[in-house]
Amino acid sequence: MANVLDLRRRIRSVRNTRQITKAMKMVSAAKLRRAQERAVASRPYAAMLASVLESLKRRAEIYDPETGECRHPLLLTRPEKRILLVVVSGDKGFAGAFNTNIFKAAANFIADNHDKEIDIEAIGRKGRDLFRRRYPAAQFGEAADEHTRPKRTRTSAVELIPSEATPLEKLTYDAVREVSEEIVAGYTHEEIDAAYIVYNEFKSVIQQRVVVERVLPILSLRVHEVERAEEPTLEERERAAEAAISAGVSLYPHEAEAAQKQFEDETKRFGTAEVDYIYEQRPHEIFANVLPRYVTSQLYHATLESVAAEHAARMTAMDSATNNASDMIDSLTLTMNRVRQAAITKEIIEIVSGAAAL
Repeated sequence: MANVLDLRRRIRSVRNTRQITKAMKMVSAAKLRRAQERAVASRPYAAMLASVLESLKRRAEIYDPETGECRHPLLLTRPEKRILLVVVSGDKGFAGAFNTNIFKAAANFIADNHDKEIDIEAIGRKGRDLFRRRYPAAQFGEAADEHTRPKRTRTSAVELIPSEATPLEKLTYDAVREVSEEIVAGYTHEEIDAAYIVYNEFKSVIQQRVVVERVLPILSLRVHEVERAEEPTLEERERAAEAAISAGVSLYPHEAEAAQKQFEDETKRFGTAEVDYIYEQRPHEIFANVLPRYVTSQLYHATLESVAAEHAARMTAMDSATNNASDMIDSLTLTMNRVRQAAITKEIIEIVSGAAAL
Protein backbone atom coordinates (compact mmCIF):
# COMPACT_ATOMS: atom_id res chain seq x y z
CA MET A 1 0.00 0.00 0.00
CA ALA A 2 1.25 3.51 -0.84
CA ASN A 3 2.32 5.75 2.01
CA VAL A 4 0.86 9.16 2.86
CA LEU A 5 3.52 11.07 0.89
CA ASP A 6 2.83 9.13 -2.31
CA LEU A 7 -0.92 9.62 -1.94
CA ARG A 8 -0.48 13.37 -1.45
CA ARG A 9 1.59 13.54 -4.62
CA ARG A 10 -1.07 11.68 -6.57
CA ILE A 11 -3.80 13.94 -5.22
CA ARG A 12 -1.80 17.02 -6.22
CA SER A 13 -1.27 15.59 -9.71
CA VAL A 14 -4.95 14.79 -10.19
CA ARG A 15 -5.91 18.28 -9.01
CA ASN A 16 -3.62 19.82 -11.61
CA THR A 17 -5.18 17.59 -14.26
CA ARG A 18 -8.66 18.63 -13.14
CA GLN A 19 -7.75 22.28 -13.55
CA ILE A 20 -6.60 21.59 -17.11
CA THR A 21 -9.72 19.64 -18.07
CA LYS A 22 -11.98 22.27 -16.50
CA ALA A 23 -10.24 25.02 -18.46
CA MET A 24 -10.52 23.01 -21.69
CA LYS A 25 -14.21 22.51 -21.02
CA MET A 26 -14.83 26.25 -20.65
CA VAL A 27 -12.80 27.00 -23.80
CA SER A 28 -14.81 24.43 -25.77
CA ALA A 29 -18.06 25.91 -24.43
CA ALA A 30 -17.05 29.38 -25.61
CA LYS A 31 -16.04 28.07 -29.05
CA LEU A 32 -19.26 26.05 -29.21
CA ARG A 33 -21.38 29.18 -28.87
CA ARG A 34 -19.59 30.86 -31.77
CA ALA A 35 -19.64 27.72 -33.93
CA GLN A 36 -23.33 27.22 -33.22
CA GLU A 37 -24.09 30.78 -34.25
CA ARG A 38 -22.21 30.28 -37.53
CA ALA A 39 -24.03 27.02 -38.25
CA VAL A 40 -27.43 28.55 -37.53
CA ALA A 41 -26.62 31.65 -39.59
CA SER A 42 -25.77 29.53 -42.65
CA ARG A 43 -29.09 27.67 -42.68
CA PRO A 44 -31.28 30.43 -44.21
CA TYR A 45 -29.00 30.72 -47.26
CA ALA A 46 -29.07 26.96 -47.87
CA ALA A 47 -32.85 26.84 -47.38
CA MET A 48 -33.52 29.73 -49.76
CA LEU A 49 -31.15 28.31 -52.39
CA ALA A 50 -32.98 24.98 -52.23
CA SER A 51 -36.31 26.80 -52.61
CA VAL A 52 -35.04 28.69 -55.65
CA LEU A 53 -33.94 25.44 -57.28
CA GLU A 54 -37.21 23.75 -56.38
CA SER A 55 -39.14 26.65 -57.89
CA LEU A 56 -36.98 26.45 -61.01
CA LYS A 57 -37.50 22.70 -61.38
CA ARG A 58 -41.28 23.18 -61.16
CA ARG A 59 -41.26 25.84 -63.89
CA ALA A 60 -38.47 24.64 -66.18
CA GLU A 61 -38.22 21.09 -67.44
CA ILE A 62 -35.04 19.24 -66.50
CA TYR A 63 -34.83 17.68 -69.94
CA ASP A 64 -34.88 19.81 -73.06
CA PRO A 65 -38.14 19.00 -74.91
CA GLU A 66 -36.46 19.55 -78.30
CA THR A 67 -33.18 17.64 -77.90
CA GLY A 68 -34.07 15.42 -74.95
CA GLU A 69 -30.81 16.26 -73.22
CA CYS A 70 -30.58 17.06 -69.52
CA ARG A 71 -30.26 20.74 -68.59
CA HIS A 72 -27.23 20.04 -66.37
CA PRO A 73 -25.02 16.96 -65.85
CA LEU A 74 -25.41 17.16 -62.04
CA LEU A 75 -29.04 16.07 -62.47
CA LEU A 76 -28.11 12.94 -64.41
CA THR A 77 -28.00 9.57 -62.66
CA ARG A 78 -25.88 6.60 -63.74
CA PRO A 79 -24.78 3.29 -62.19
CA GLU A 80 -22.46 3.87 -59.25
CA LYS A 81 -19.12 2.33 -60.12
CA ARG A 82 -16.81 5.13 -58.94
CA ILE A 83 -17.70 6.92 -55.71
CA LEU A 84 -16.20 9.94 -53.97
CA LEU A 85 -16.52 9.92 -50.17
CA VAL A 86 -15.93 13.22 -48.36
CA VAL A 87 -15.12 12.62 -44.67
CA VAL A 88 -15.35 15.63 -42.34
CA SER A 89 -13.51 14.87 -39.09
CA GLY A 90 -11.91 16.97 -36.37
CA ASP A 91 -8.50 18.58 -36.13
CA LYS A 92 -7.77 17.71 -32.50
CA GLY A 93 -8.35 14.97 -29.97
CA PHE A 94 -9.79 14.97 -26.44
CA ALA A 95 -13.30 14.85 -27.95
CA GLY A 96 -14.44 11.45 -26.76
CA ALA A 97 -15.73 9.18 -29.52
CA PHE A 98 -16.36 12.03 -31.97
CA ASN A 99 -13.71 11.08 -34.53
CA THR A 100 -14.09 7.35 -33.88
CA ASN A 101 -17.80 7.42 -34.77
CA ILE A 102 -17.08 9.27 -38.02
CA PHE A 103 -14.33 6.82 -38.99
CA LYS A 104 -16.59 3.89 -38.14
CA ALA A 105 -19.36 5.25 -40.37
CA ALA A 106 -16.86 5.78 -43.21
CA ALA A 107 -15.44 2.26 -42.76
CA ASN A 108 -18.94 0.73 -42.84
CA PHE A 109 -19.75 2.63 -46.03
CA ILE A 110 -16.53 1.43 -47.68
CA ALA A 111 -17.24 -2.15 -46.58
CA ASP A 112 -20.76 -2.00 -48.02
CA ASN A 113 -19.36 -0.77 -51.35
CA HIS A 114 -16.29 -3.04 -51.51
CA ASP A 115 -17.01 -3.93 -55.15
CA LYS A 116 -16.69 -0.30 -56.29
CA GLU A 117 -13.85 2.16 -56.73
CA ILE A 118 -13.86 4.72 -53.91
CA ASP A 119 -11.95 7.99 -53.60
CA ILE A 120 -11.69 9.59 -50.16
CA GLU A 121 -11.55 13.36 -49.70
CA ALA A 122 -10.58 14.04 -46.06
CA ILE A 123 -11.43 17.37 -44.43
CA GLY A 124 -9.86 17.60 -40.98
CA ARG A 125 -6.41 16.64 -39.72
CA LYS A 126 -7.50 13.52 -37.82
CA GLY A 127 -9.18 11.97 -40.84
CA ARG A 128 -6.37 12.97 -43.19
CA ASP A 129 -3.74 11.35 -40.96
CA LEU A 130 -5.76 8.15 -40.50
CA PHE A 131 -6.60 7.57 -44.16
CA ARG A 132 -3.05 8.47 -45.19
CA ARG A 133 -1.79 5.54 -43.13
CA ARG A 134 -4.53 3.20 -44.27
CA TYR A 135 -4.94 3.87 -48.01
CA PRO A 136 -2.52 4.88 -50.79
CA ALA A 137 -2.62 8.35 -52.29
CA ALA A 138 -4.10 8.89 -55.73
CA GLN A 139 -1.52 9.44 -58.48
CA PHE A 140 -2.24 12.21 -60.99
CA GLY A 141 -0.21 13.06 -64.05
CA GLU A 142 0.23 16.40 -65.75
CA ALA A 143 -2.58 17.88 -67.80
CA ALA A 144 -1.96 18.50 -71.48
CA ASP A 145 -3.35 22.05 -71.21
CA GLU A 146 -5.54 24.14 -68.95
CA HIS A 147 -8.72 22.85 -70.59
CA THR A 148 -8.07 19.13 -70.00
CA ARG A 149 -8.19 17.10 -66.81
CA PRO A 150 -4.97 15.48 -65.49
CA LYS A 151 -4.62 11.79 -66.21
CA ARG A 152 -4.82 9.42 -63.28
CA THR A 153 -3.29 6.02 -62.63
CA ARG A 154 -5.26 3.93 -60.14
CA THR A 155 -3.34 1.41 -58.07
CA SER A 156 -5.95 0.45 -55.47
CA ALA A 157 -9.73 0.19 -55.16
CA VAL A 158 -9.74 2.76 -52.33
CA GLU A 159 -7.44 5.77 -52.63
CA LEU A 160 -7.00 9.06 -50.80
CA ILE A 161 -7.20 12.33 -52.72
CA PRO A 162 -4.22 14.54 -51.67
CA SER A 163 -5.28 17.87 -50.21
CA GLU A 164 -3.77 20.77 -48.32
CA ALA A 165 -3.92 20.72 -44.52
CA THR A 166 -6.18 23.65 -43.64
CA PRO A 167 -7.41 24.00 -40.02
CA LEU A 168 -11.10 23.21 -39.91
CA GLU A 169 -11.96 26.22 -37.76
CA LYS A 170 -10.26 28.53 -40.28
CA LEU A 171 -11.88 26.86 -43.27
CA THR A 172 -13.47 29.63 -45.34
CA TYR A 173 -16.26 29.52 -47.88
CA ASP A 174 -13.75 30.04 -50.68
CA ALA A 175 -11.75 26.98 -49.61
CA VAL A 176 -14.90 24.87 -49.51
CA ARG A 177 -15.89 26.23 -52.91
CA GLU A 178 -12.59 25.01 -54.40
CA VAL A 179 -13.27 21.51 -53.07
CA SER A 180 -16.84 21.69 -54.38
CA GLU A 181 -15.74 22.83 -57.83
CA GLU A 182 -13.34 19.89 -58.04
CA ILE A 183 -16.13 17.48 -57.07
CA VAL A 184 -18.51 19.02 -59.61
CA ALA A 185 -15.84 18.84 -62.32
CA GLY A 186 -15.17 15.19 -61.52
CA TYR A 187 -18.86 14.34 -61.78
CA THR A 188 -19.32 16.39 -64.94
CA HIS A 189 -16.43 14.62 -66.70
CA GLU A 190 -17.79 11.24 -65.47
CA GLU A 191 -14.72 10.56 -63.34
CA ILE A 192 -17.09 9.71 -60.46
CA ASP A 193 -20.65 8.44 -60.53
CA ALA A 194 -21.74 9.63 -57.08
CA ALA A 195 -20.50 11.70 -54.16
CA TYR A 196 -21.27 11.18 -50.49
CA ILE A 197 -20.30 13.08 -47.35
CA VAL A 198 -19.78 11.73 -43.82
CA TYR A 199 -20.13 14.30 -41.06
CA ASN A 200 -21.71 14.94 -37.68
CA GLU A 201 -25.09 16.61 -38.17
CA PHE A 202 -25.53 19.17 -35.40
CA LYS A 203 -28.93 20.46 -34.33
CA SER A 204 -28.21 21.22 -30.69
CA VAL A 205 -25.97 19.96 -27.91
CA ILE A 206 -28.16 16.91 -27.35
CA GLN A 207 -29.47 16.53 -30.91
CA GLN A 208 -26.70 15.39 -33.23
CA ARG A 209 -25.94 12.29 -35.25
CA VAL A 210 -23.33 10.90 -37.64
CA VAL A 211 -24.81 10.72 -41.14
CA VAL A 212 -23.74 9.54 -44.58
CA GLU A 213 -25.48 11.88 -47.02
CA ARG A 214 -25.63 11.83 -50.80
CA VAL A 215 -24.36 15.01 -52.45
CA LEU A 216 -24.32 14.01 -56.13
CA PRO A 217 -26.33 13.34 -58.17
CA ILE A 218 -28.93 15.85 -57.01
CA LEU A 219 -32.14 13.84 -56.71
CA SER A 220 -34.05 15.85 -54.13
CA LEU A 221 -33.52 19.44 -53.04
CA ARG A 222 -35.43 19.99 -49.81
CA VAL A 223 -35.00 16.43 -48.48
CA HIS A 224 -31.47 15.32 -47.59
CA GLU A 225 -30.52 11.97 -49.10
CA VAL A 226 -29.30 10.29 -45.90
CA GLU A 227 -27.96 6.80 -46.62
CA ARG A 228 -26.93 5.94 -43.06
CA ALA A 229 -27.35 7.59 -39.65
CA GLU A 230 -26.17 6.73 -36.15
CA GLU A 231 -28.05 8.34 -33.26
CA PRO A 232 -26.40 8.95 -29.86
CA THR A 233 -27.57 6.86 -26.94
CA LEU A 234 -29.75 8.21 -24.14
CA GLU A 235 -26.80 8.09 -21.75
CA GLU A 236 -24.68 10.18 -24.12
CA ARG A 237 -27.46 12.75 -24.45
CA GLU A 238 -27.86 13.02 -20.69
CA ARG A 239 -24.11 13.46 -20.24
CA ALA A 240 -24.04 16.16 -22.93
CA ALA A 241 -26.97 17.92 -21.27
CA GLU A 242 -25.23 17.93 -17.88
CA ALA A 243 -22.04 19.32 -19.43
CA ALA A 244 -23.94 22.04 -21.28
CA ILE A 245 -25.91 23.11 -18.22
CA SER A 246 -22.78 23.30 -16.07
CA ALA A 247 -21.01 25.37 -18.77
CA GLY A 248 -23.96 27.71 -19.31
CA VAL A 249 -24.69 26.57 -22.87
CA SER A 250 -28.30 26.52 -24.00
CA LEU A 251 -29.64 23.08 -24.83
CA TYR A 252 -32.30 24.41 -27.19
CA PRO A 253 -31.63 27.74 -28.93
CA HIS A 254 -35.35 28.59 -29.00
CA GLU A 255 -35.00 32.01 -30.61
CA ALA A 256 -32.78 30.73 -33.40
CA GLU A 257 -34.98 27.67 -34.00
CA ALA A 258 -38.15 29.77 -34.06
CA ALA A 259 -36.63 32.22 -36.54
CA GLN A 260 -35.34 29.36 -38.66
CA LYS A 261 -38.74 27.62 -38.70
CA GLN A 262 -40.42 30.83 -39.74
CA PHE A 263 -37.87 31.35 -42.50
CA GLU A 264 -38.23 27.75 -43.69
CA ASP A 265 -42.01 28.22 -43.93
CA GLU A 266 -41.49 31.35 -46.01
CA THR A 267 -39.00 29.65 -48.32
CA LYS A 268 -41.33 26.67 -48.71
CA ARG A 269 -44.15 28.99 -49.76
CA PHE A 270 -41.77 30.66 -52.21
CA GLY A 271 -40.78 27.36 -53.77
CA THR A 272 -44.37 26.07 -54.12
CA ALA A 273 -46.17 29.34 -54.89
CA GLU A 274 -48.33 29.22 -58.01
CA VAL A 275 -46.68 32.26 -59.57
CA ASP A 276 -45.36 32.43 -63.11
CA TYR A 277 -41.82 33.79 -62.85
CA ILE A 278 -40.08 35.15 -65.91
CA TYR A 279 -36.39 34.18 -66.10
CA GLU A 280 -34.04 36.30 -68.15
CA GLN A 281 -31.47 33.54 -68.74
CA ARG A 282 -32.14 30.24 -70.40
CA PRO A 283 -32.93 27.26 -68.12
CA HIS A 284 -29.61 25.49 -68.75
CA GLU A 285 -27.70 28.69 -67.89
CA ILE A 286 -29.58 29.09 -64.62
CA PHE A 287 -28.97 25.45 -63.70
CA ALA A 288 -25.27 25.83 -64.55
CA ASN A 289 -24.96 28.81 -62.20
CA VAL A 290 -27.14 27.67 -59.29
CA LEU A 291 -26.50 23.92 -58.99
CA PRO A 292 -22.75 24.22 -58.20
CA ARG A 293 -23.62 26.83 -55.57
CA TYR A 294 -26.08 24.37 -54.06
CA VAL A 295 -23.37 21.70 -53.77
CA THR A 296 -20.99 24.22 -52.20
CA SER A 297 -23.61 25.29 -49.66
CA GLN A 298 -24.15 21.66 -48.67
CA LEU A 299 -20.43 21.09 -48.08
CA TYR A 300 -19.96 24.38 -46.23
CA HIS A 301 -22.96 23.76 -43.99
CA ALA A 302 -21.69 20.25 -43.22
CA THR A 303 -18.27 21.59 -42.16
CA LEU A 304 -19.86 24.23 -39.91
CA GLU A 305 -22.08 21.67 -38.22
CA SER A 306 -19.14 19.30 -37.79
CA VAL A 307 -17.07 22.04 -36.10
CA ALA A 308 -19.92 22.77 -33.67
CA ALA A 309 -20.38 19.06 -32.96
CA GLU A 310 -16.66 18.65 -32.29
CA HIS A 311 -16.68 21.43 -29.68
CA ALA A 312 -19.80 19.94 -28.08
CA ALA A 313 -18.14 16.51 -27.92
CA ARG A 314 -14.95 17.99 -26.44
CA MET A 315 -16.93 19.95 -23.86
CA THR A 316 -18.77 16.78 -22.82
CA ALA A 317 -15.55 14.73 -22.68
CA MET A 318 -13.75 17.34 -20.57
CA ASP A 319 -16.73 17.57 -18.23
CA SER A 320 -16.63 13.81 -17.72
CA ALA A 321 -12.86 13.96 -17.16
CA THR A 322 -13.31 16.72 -14.58
CA ASN A 323 -15.96 14.72 -12.74
CA ASN A 324 -13.80 11.59 -12.83
CA ALA A 325 -10.87 13.59 -11.44
CA SER A 326 -13.04 14.86 -8.59
CA ASP A 327 -14.16 11.31 -7.79
CA MET A 328 -10.55 10.12 -7.88
CA ILE A 329 -9.47 12.91 -5.54
CA ASP A 330 -12.22 11.94 -3.07
CA SER A 331 -11.19 8.28 -3.25
CA LEU A 332 -7.48 9.06 -2.80
CA THR A 333 -8.24 11.43 0.08
CA LEU A 334 -10.24 8.72 1.82
CA THR A 335 -7.44 6.21 1.28
CA MET A 336 -4.84 8.70 2.58
CA ASN A 337 -6.88 9.35 5.73
CA ARG A 338 -7.17 5.63 6.37
CA VAL A 339 -3.44 5.09 5.90
CA ARG A 340 -2.63 8.02 8.17
CA GLN A 341 -5.09 6.80 10.80
CA ALA A 342 -3.60 3.32 10.62
CA ALA A 343 -0.11 4.75 11.11
CA ILE A 344 -1.25 6.80 14.10
CA THR A 345 -3.01 3.79 15.62
CA LYS A 346 0.11 1.67 15.13
CA GLU A 347 2.29 4.27 16.85
CA ILE A 348 -0.13 4.49 19.79
CA ILE A 349 -0.16 0.70 20.16
CA GLU A 350 3.64 0.65 20.11
CA ILE A 351 3.84 3.34 22.80
CA VAL A 352 1.24 1.60 24.98
CA SER A 353 2.97 -1.76 24.56
CA GLY A 354 6.34 -0.24 25.47
CA ALA A 355 4.90 1.43 28.58
CA ALA A 356 3.24 -1.80 29.66
CA ALA A 357 6.51 -3.69 29.23
CA LEU A 358 8.24 -1.27 31.61
